[in-house]
Amino acid sequence: GVRRPRQRHQRSVRSAAPAPTVTTPVRQADDPHSRANVEAFHTRHIALDLSVDFERRQLAGTAELDLERIGAGAPKLVLDTRDLQVEAVAVSTGEGPWTDTPYALGERDAILGSALSIDMPADAQRVRITYRTSPQASALQWLTPEQTADRKAPFLFTQSEAIHARSWIPCQDTPGVRAAYDAHIRTPANVLAVMSAENEPDAPIDGDYRFAMPQPIPSYLIALAVGDIAFRSTGPRTGVYAEPGIVDAAAREFEDTEAMLQTAEGLYGPYAWGRYDLIILPPSFPYGGMENPRLTFATPTVIAGDKSLVSLVAHEMAHSWSGNLVTNATWRDFWLNEGFTSYFTNRIMEAVYGPERAEMEQVLSAESLRQLVQTSKDPATLVMAPEHPAADPDDAVGPIAYDRGSLFLYNLEQTYGRERFDDFLKSWFQAHRFQSATTEQFMSFLDDGLIRRYPGRYSMQQARAWVYESPLPKGATFPKSAEFDEIDQQRDAWLAGTLPTDELDADGWNVLHWQYFLDRLPGSTTTEQLSALDQRFALSRTHNRILARSWFIVAIDHHYQQAYPAIEEHLRTVGRMYLITPLYRGLLKTPEGLRFAKRVYATARPGYHPIAQTAIDRIFADAEPTKS
Repeated sequence: GVRRPRQRHQRSVRSAAPAPTVTTPVRQADDPHSRANVEAFHTRHIALDLSVDFERRQLAGTAELDLERIGAGAPKLVLDTRDLQVEAVAVSTGEGPWTDTPYALGERDAILGSALSIDMPADAQRVRITYRTSPQASALQWLTPEQTADRKAPFLFTQSEAIHARSWIPCQDTPGVRAAYDAHIRTPANVLAVMSAENEPDAPIDGDYRFAMPQPIPSYLIALAVGDIAFRSTGPRTGVYAEPGIVDAAAREFEDTEAMLQTAEGLYGPYAWGRYDLIILPPSFPYGGMENPRLTFATPTVIAGDKSLVSLVAHEMAHSWSGNLVTNATWRDFWLNEGFTSYFTNRIMEAVYGPERAEMEQVLSAESLRQLVQTSKDPATLVMAPEHPAADPDDAVGPIAYDRGSLFLYNLEQTYGRERFDDFLKSWFQAHRFQSATTEQFMSFLDDGLIRRYPGRYSMQQARAWVYESPLPKGATFPKSAEFDEIDQQRDAWLAGTLPTDELDADGWNVLHWQYFLDRLPGSTTTEQLSALDQRFALSRTHNRILARSWFIVAIDHHYQQAYPAIEEHLRTVGRMYLITPLYRGLLKTPEGLRFAKRVYATARPGYHPIAQTAIDRIFADAEPTKS
């Protein structure tokens, strides 16, 4: 990518690159998670000018929005906010002077926040909001030096997906609206700022940083990280940011990033974003990764030392097409982001690391889905595109969007053949570049591009069963793995006592083999068997956090007390929700587990991101009535 020269004296840096075509956003009624009146106004560009105050745990400054009026002149602009302290609002026509204008903050909703209503003169095209964030802003995590890997400087990072951008930027916080942005970020002089924008790998660390994102993106992809951060290159277009103490290990782990990028381009067309860099965040980051364009945010729990967890990088990179290039129009359409990306991830992994590994990862995904469908008590939660989406879109993050969506596309591939299906997917990405799309748009595209074009192979009724119904469609094709078949045989023999623990042929297993072995241990497994397994393979001492998750779930379900000190250490030092929420859920099933979980959470909670705190608070709240 082309580096942007630093422009110290220009207040609002505008990119010279022409903005790609953007379609009119979806109607406001289509997005229940935003109060912005996108039927009247559409944000085309955002200019941020913010100062980072670690002492106050606050961002303060201005956001300028360039607006396009949709239809007749509406008297008010409505934006999404949550817990912002708005100090002034001004409007302007073109490049004309700023004029103060009346505004009002609506009543606060716990999920949606407060609508910011702004009086807009008929000729006004720009609005500038002067504001401050709250120390409790749901998108922001402020870490003391002691909470970082190197313990030298404070750290700040954002997590805007799904609807948390409104807690640090007043905006039309819906994925149906896309805008380019630039930013001027002021920080203490000893830390580096990076954003989901054009970063300079060799930027001087001086507390004054400017960024530009010329392509239009939805608000949830605007991202900022500030801290003691170093950079290592992994290729002409790729590199890794991380704290100095772990940056070399991260660069080694992700040295295949450039090869992954070339592979992805070969599958689905040119990479549209210039550079592809990663930043490894502190352990409190609540997700495995976040696909912020140009700069993936990632958890340190994927640095295993053996590249066994790099599928996460392939996943976030795949989002450069499915999610970032073509975005779900509302959070009800979330599977268009995650189902496509999960399928695409598997294709990258197959090309870079071979079909055996890809098959194993695909089977784990499909089996997780099958188990969920069999055990779910609420059929409505199994629908990919529900008629009534969850009140909080964070609740939509789960196996249905990812695993069911991916398996649907795998079944289409099996039906039409890989070459034909790849051509179809390329045409989908090309036809909707830099646009937000609905489930119904995809279904229509599928009908025209495959089902009608090749009659007699598949029906829209079958496709609709995947997307709109709870049960998995009859005749669904599931992936298979010969390596897992061998593990099934070993597990059965070990459980039956005919294969001693010392003779388990597991020394060559990777984390995928172990996941498959552990996730399918029955309730009848004895603590003596678990103890023998632990002593032989030191599972409670593993440094691989994905393996630890599978092992600790088994240990909790079987009350294997020897693992509990390691479980406590894990819960105190890891903030990634995938790795900790199932452990809390398992512990809360018994009174003694609840006591243990309460004690650990009391000390671990302050180190978790606000999104993780909210999710785990809810797990405790749901469990409490049954444990009184």
